[in-house]
Amino acid sequence: QVQLVESGGGLVQPGGSLRLSCAASGIRFSLYTMAWYRQAPGKQREMVATITGGGSTYYPDSVKGRFTISRDNAENTLYLQMSSLKPEDTAVYYCNVRVDLLHFWGQGTQVTVSS
Repeated sequence: QVQLVESGGGLVQPGGSLRLSCAASGIRFSLYTMAWYRQAPGKQREMVATITGGGSTYYPDSVKGRFTISRDNAENTLYLQMSSLKPEDTAVYYCNVRVDLLHFWGQGTQVTVSS
């Protein structure tokens, strides 16, 4: 059974930094592309970063240069380092993996950027 457990969210001031973690189990972690998504109130869920098993990354323009996705295949853990945070980054952040045709999600972790 695939399980994803996020941690590391919280309240941070604009311009601050935060690192999210996602512990994965139930999959051969190193084989799969992993992703971070976020969903703000009243908005659709959007992808903010992806990383392949080999470490290739992708970011949309909205976070490029501010967010860094990484993974530790030995520890089955995914990370998202966020810096220069803005109020519009406020959202629930989710870890994601697609296995065959199924998407699996963690429970999410709240990130609030506010002074």
